[in-house]
Amino acid sequence: MNPLEAALLPVANVLNRNIRATTPARELCEKLAGSVVAVRVRDTALATWFIVHDDRLELATDTDHEPDILIRGSLFALARMAGVPGASTVRDGSLEFTGDPILAREFQQLLAYAKPDFEEELSGFVGDVAAHRLGEIARGVGSWSREARSTMGANIREYLQEESRDLPSRYEVERFAGSVNALRDDVDRLEARMNRLEQS
Repeated sequence: MNPLEAALLPVANVLNRNIRATTPARELCEKLAGSVVAVRVRDTALATWFIVHDDRLELATDTDHEPDILIRGSLFALARMAGVPGASTVRDGSLEFTGDPILAREFQQLLAYAKPDFEEELSGFVGDVAAHRLGEIARGVGSWSREARSTMGANIREYLQEESRDLPSRYEVERFAGSVNALRDDVDRLEARMNRLEQS
């Protein structure tokens, strides 16, 4: 067993424990048995194969099986895949899927069922109270990070649109698009008029 597979073994154990503890996850695992999902980190040689058995997931770093689904994305996008924002990573292009889209969605649902509750996992090491407190801190940091990113994006957009004038405002873009549409309509009318003149 190579070092990466050894590192993935505890992850597989946690995922499989959660699959065994959740009836919908067990049913989905049985339904997907025999499926192989390859997950590749974009622009790297890192890859992991999820081989679905009727009662568990096997994680491997190399396999002879041809994948039914290939998922490719950045490390951050792949980490988000099992969470609630996972669907948005597909819509916004952060993740690329090759293969059966229904199978891909069902696999994502299986991962969501199997996703560990980090607070619960941590409580086994540091106790319930400390794990809950650490969970609150992590959620607070995540919330602050999202708010900071949103505020920073708004500030940068305002600077580029209002101060440096490097980007047009939404109003300017809409006005420009309206002018382009009007010009296109004028050209279409002119072309139709010229065609009528040629025919007469």
